[in-house]
Amino acid sequence: MRITIFGAGSQGDIQPCIRLGKGLQQTGLDVLLAAPQNFAGLAQGAELRFHPLRGDVQQIMAGEAGQKYMQSGGGNPIQSILAMRKMLGPVALQMAEDALEACRQADMLVTLAVFAPFGKTIAEICGIPLVLVEPTPVLPTGDFPAPGWPIQKNLGRWHNRLSGFAMLEVIWQWYQPFVNEFRQRFGLRAVRSADLYRTLISTPLLGAYSPAVIRHPDDWPGNVHLTGYWFDEAQTDWRPSPDLQAFLDKGEPPVYIGFGSMAGRDPRHFAAIVLEALAHSGRRGILATGWGGLNALDVPGKVFALKEAPHGWLFPRMSAVVHHGGAGTTAEGLRAGKPSVIVPFIVDQLFWGKRVQALGAGPEPLPAKRLTAASLAEAIDRAASNPALRERAEALGSILRAEDGVQTAVAIIRQHQGV
Repeated sequence: MRITIFGAGSQGDIQPCIRLGKGLQQTGLDVLLAAPQNFAGLAQGAELRFHPLRGDVQQIMAGEAGQKYMQSGGGNPIQSILAMRKMLGPVALQMAEDALEACRQADMLVTLAVFAPFGKTIAEICGIPLVLVEPTPVLPTGDFPAPGWPIQKNLGRWHNRLSGFAMLEVIWQWYQPFVNEFRQRFGLRAVRSADLYRTLISTPLLGAYSPAVIRHPDDWPGNVHLTGYWFDEAQTDWRPSPDLQAFLDKGEPPVYIGFGSMAGRDPRHFAAIVLEALAHSGRRGILATGWGGLNALDVPGKVFALKEAPHGWLFPRMSAVVHHGGAGTTAEGLRAGKPSVIVPFIVDQLFWGKRVQALGAGPEPLPAKRLTAASLAEAIDRAASNPALRERAEALGSILRAEDGVQTAVAIIRQHQGV
């Protein structure tokens, strides 16, 4: 059986696709990853066949429109429609064409739920079944406000469900002109946002997160399966550089601070806040410069500037972790059993910050637009020293480490296809 997995976005979006692909491949299935060309190295490292898609989303986000979007915080869903269309316009149809080509010989398509309109169209053209995966919930529910909705407070079930449908409309409007132009090329009828909802409630949908973090809402249909997080166990075998190992060995566990690509147009500004906050807290720190998210030319002796290291290896060695609240990074912090300080920038990051706070595994999130050295220092001190936060984070980490989300997802897909 041949399965194509279609993914696009940041590395955090592609990693779940790769981990699922490895799990499927280990059961003897033939897996092809269709993703932007800049992720070819990740696919090769996972020994997955790779089909490149035109359009480098990392490059797009590093451009003027992407940086402006991140700097604005993406807090206005209506403005996000215009921003996303501007960023996606040059590449959306190219990606769809390339993903279609990757499915020509496939027996099944697996794609991220936010790309369901494209996935449904490609599955129709090729006459193959579709499976959706989601690192962050997309279906409306009365249990909590929708990720990406500006008001992340539980104002009641009606508000929560309405926010879910509103955010589905926003997601649909991101892609609407490109999806229907793509469908028109193949003689398919135009679709609307209602079709997106029908696809989500009628297609196998795998939630790549733990029911210990988000309970399966009673108002979600039976096609939604919460599998547990999809982790890469190979990360725990990673070997650090001598300099990194020496830094870890010579003092108390440091605080990790990294914002991925989220620092907007002024990464030095955020680096300065981070360094001042660490100085105020008196704690050692690891500053993850990563994909341009932080930029610091000089760091004091109590801080180690780190370009890259697997979170699965690094986070268990920290006293606390400070990050932007991406779904994957949040999962790694929770699994490590370390308190998390979330500094949300855009889209679903505030949702995950509020979720961590509600779980008792971290303090209140600190929105990036209002971040100060004083507020960050206070949050770091609380996360690293508060016994209740530490105990709850450790207990939750034990639960997550006992789950095997990838194998659960693989079993569901195989059962669905009768293989």
